[in-house]
Amino acid sequence: MSNPVVKSDPVAESNPVFAVEGLWKVFGPKADSVPGDPELTSLDPAELRARTGCTAAVRDVSFDVRKGEVFVVMGLSGSGKSTLVRCLTRLIEPTAGAIAIDGEDVRAMDKSRLRELRRHRAAMVFQHFGLLPHRTVLDNVAYGLEIQGVGRAERRARAQEIVAKVGLEGMEQRRPAQLSGGQRQRVGLARALAVDPEVLLFDEPFSALDPLIRRDMQEEVVRLHREEGRTMVFITHDLSEALKLGDRIALMRDGRVVQLGTPEQIVGSPADDYVREFVRDVPREQVMTVRTAMRAGECGAAEHPGALAPDAVVAEAIKVVAEAGRAACVVEDGRCLGVVDHERLLGVVAGTEPQKEAV
Repeated sequence: MSNPVVKSDPVAESNPVFAVEGLWKVFGPKADSVPGDPELTSLDPAELRARTGCTAAVRDVSFDVRKGEVFVVMGLSGSGKSTLVRCLTRLIEPTAGAIAIDGEDVRAMDKSRLRELRRHRAAMVFQHFGLLPHRTVLDNVAYGLEIQGVGRAERRARAQEIVAKVGLEGMEQRRPAQLSGGQRQRVGLARALAVDPEVLLFDEPFSALDPLIRRDMQEEVVRLHREEGRTMVFITHDLSEALKLGDRIALMRDGRVVQLGTPEQIVGSPADDYVREFVRDVPREQVMTVRTAMRAGECGAAEHPGALAPDAVVAEAIKVVAEAGRAACVVEDGRCLGVVDHERLLGVVAGTEPQKEAV
């Protein structure tokens, strides 16, 4: 089966934090020969393995990560998402393609620059916490700063600040064995935050947690992002997690990105049957916004008390319109952008309303 062509995002910032272009990671004999051979690159995964003994975990992937966004890479097991995030800091060496952070060529970095990248600029948060069992929570959080050579008093003060930020205040002297899974993951998150990285890279960090704890940790990421505006790359196999956290989502299959867009774009305008099946059971009213549902129109000042922001979800708008018994005005910065009514809102829920491109 042929893979759909994915175009680069035309609205990507000119100076992204990460810029990835034509990235390949191939495992197997003579892996370097695969990306440059059009005949081999056209093969599906099974054919490529049969012909060459190689597996292309990441196949010609391109995207930008914008400053301050949560960029989610999601896909099922074996889609290539974890390999992709490890390529960003060369924990796994790419086979071909370009990676840049703030315009600097990651593939050209020597060992010293790579250490600086991993210790200062892009911190990883893994599923398995990797905490030091003989150290307290505070000393685990301070560990990255210790590696950087920060003095004891300064690093402990910084660690104390971050411990409070992630909700572990009062647990500073506990050891990892005395913590729950969610608490240990908070320590891992705090350790990454303590070095004040430009980018946080999350590799399925919550997948081993119980559902309630996982939800709490998702809320923690949302809160931290809201408060700090830190750039995040988040890897997950869970669609609901991707939709909850992501400003934009890259959906992967067999090493390729099959669609890249906002949650609203992916749910409202699936790129192909695979994506359409993937999002089939998503409650559209919780993802689609009134920007998609609104029609041209003006409303008077009297209607503004029940006004909606353009990014309000359809579920909220349905409630507002039902309570008011009339169409609601969509207002941004005091200006009426249009109106939404019950019919158009239900059309979006049913998937019958013509879709606009999400902004």
